Amino acid sequence: MKHVARMMLGAALVTAAGMATAQCEAPAPDLAYQLTEGQNINAFVREGPVAAHLLLRNGVDPRILVAFPAGNSGTGQWFARLDRPATWRLEQSPRPLTVAEPDGAAGRQLHGVVTVASIDAPRLQLHKTVLSSIRFLRDYQSIGRLPNEVEATPAVGGNTVTAYRRRLDGAPGYYLRLEVLGGRIDGTTIMAGADGRIRLRITAATGEKPLTGLTAGELLTARAANDPAARDALRFLSYREKFLAGSWRFQTYFGRDTLMSVRMLMPVLQPAAVEAGLGSVLARLDARGDVAHEEGIGEFAVVDRRAHGGSGDAAVLDYAMVDDDYMLAPVAATYLLDHADRGAARRFLAQAMTSEGVPGTVEPAGKALVRNLRFVIATANPFAQAPAVERLVAIRKGRLTGQWRDSEEGLGRGRYAYDVNAVFVPAALDAAARMLRAGLLDAYLTPQDRAALGKAGAMAAVWHRHAPALFRVDIPAAQASARVRDYARGLGIPAQPALESLGNAPLTFHALSLDDGGKAVPIVNSDEGFALLFSNPSPAELETYVTAAMRPFPAGLMTDIGMLVANAAQADATAQGRFTPAAYHGAVVWSWQQALFAAGLERQLARRDLPAATRAILTRAQATLWRAIQATRATQSSELWSWAYQGGRYKVVAFGAGKQDVDESNAAQLWSTVYLAVQPPRK
Repeated sequence: MKHVARMMLGAALVTAAGMATAQCEAPAPDLAYQLTEGQNINAFVREGPVAAHLLLRNGVDPRILVAFPAGNSGTGQWFARLDRPATWRLEQSPRPLTVAEPDGAAGRQLHGVVTVASIDAPRLQLHKTVLSSIRFLRDYQSIGRLPNEVEATPAVGGNTVTAYRRRLDGAPGYYLRLEVLGGRIDGTTIMAGADGRIRLRITAATGEKPLTGLTAGELLTARAANDPAARDALRFLSYREKFLAGSWRFQTYFGRDTLMSVRMLMPVLQPAAVEAGLGSVLARLDARGDVAHEEGIGEFAVVDRRAHGGSGDAAVLDYAMVDDDYMLAPVAATYLLDHADRGAARRFLAQAMTSEGVPGTVEPAGKALVRNLRFVIATANPFAQAPAVERLVAIRKGRLTGQWRDSEEGLGRGRYAYDVNAVFVPAALDAAARMLRAGLLDAYLTPQDRAALGKAGAMAAVWHRHAPALFRVDIPAAQASARVRDYARGLGIPAQPALESLGNAPLTFHALSLDDGGKAVPIVNSDEGFALLFSNPSPAELETYVTAAMRPFPAGLMTDIGMLVANAAQADATAQGRFTPAAYHGAVVWSWQQALFAAGLERQLARRDLPAATRAILTRAQATLWRAIQATRATQSSELWSWAYQGGRYKVVAFGAGKQDVDESNAAQLWSTVYLAVQPPRK
């Protein structure tokens, strides 16, 4: 059933004067910043128990959304489609506030923000009000789906639109109030004033438990780049309990995002921050040692547990992804063996943590890490014993996703991902062998563990030798050139620079994935960056595969506005239709993938065993990549962006701004802040 919003009791929050009696506003917030991306105006604030992201959507489909890291919760008001585009103006920056629960027991509080904004629309008709978990707001925005029990119907009275609903389990819930300061309300429509604008005071709050933000001193060292936008985004997403993957759409724990971000940021992170990230992953391992991909918390957990015959609001952990399972070991080894001193490493491993993945368990971090290493050894052993495609680590049956390209088209319908098998599994085995030799895990190993981990080095050698070769694609030069020419014509982009880069040699690259039968999905991809950061390819491999990625699109991945994550020129028409500039993992630029490649090139150039010819290729690639990165510096903290080809060059287009884009990007993305550590080479 729908939850009808309750009118406020007494004077609290009904008028501006009454509001002052029920709330206490904080002084200037610890963190506050704004940015506009595409059609979205974003404003972030964090102070004490308040952390909030206000989003105002411009265009013909306006909306107001406030997302809270607390409980991954949010409030959203969608309006009916307009006849013409309208533009919001943020007239007052969001200010933190704490309010008494509108109809709750004495002492229960909500934390949120108040702001003033106006829009140049003649009317705004109320369409849908959603107060709940961000998971539900996200689903409603992208696919129009919403559980009936969390829908809210606002109450309209005088010059206000008010909605409040407790959580389904009776816990303090979610509150949204729109007070019309310019214009008037007619039924369920807000009408503009004489100046043609609607002016609103927006108040939004959540009753979910606040997180504890990492302070500036706990987060970054003096080596971090002086990039205010990236610093702001990272601070908003960093908490002692966990890092958030991105805002507004992913304001909670994601294992892969945490591990990759911690790894790339590690050179400039304080130990407290690294350990917060690693600890959050270890605390969510299941009994087998599988890394949790995403957590469902707050009201999402309540709804999900009820749907499965349970109760309560304990986190619902998703273990469907496979790449994160093999990321933990190499990231942990890098910190424990290369960054932390031995005493700090031992103290971290000895820390007791309450397990969310194994409820009721309190254990040292080291014991949890060993559990993951057992999982790595067990799942890698079949291929190590007899290398064959069917013994690779597969995406789970019935799924189309299993690694970072986690849209249903992201792997080209493949079953075996290149990055998982050619990079992360052998890297995890290498890390297990390193940690065993170092003796850091001795206190947490059984004799059986010691025997199993003693084989990790030999197993890694088998994976390094055989797995990457299964993904190798060789396409004759004439055939590759013809496909590039046809693909460029279809996209309306020039082919000549790409054709010139191909020459007369076969086009060689690593496939994005393999299908069930072991057939390559022939899509040039940016996942080669993982090999650069986590492996030590031979000079010949470096020359071949770095060159493949760095060719101009659509032979390789390079454009004026960045390195694309996928190029389907060599695939069939069906696959090309799945990897367009409007696809989430298609011919688009992901900020962190560029940083990954840049960090990987820097790591390879630090090697002392590379011949001059190889170093020259890597150095040229590094210069080309950094030119593209710096050309789009203003977008670096965004999740991803698309492009248009106009006036003889590529132009950045915000992902989500186009009518065909499948979704919108996050204005603050955790792994897009890694340029604080990944910096241009010194001249």
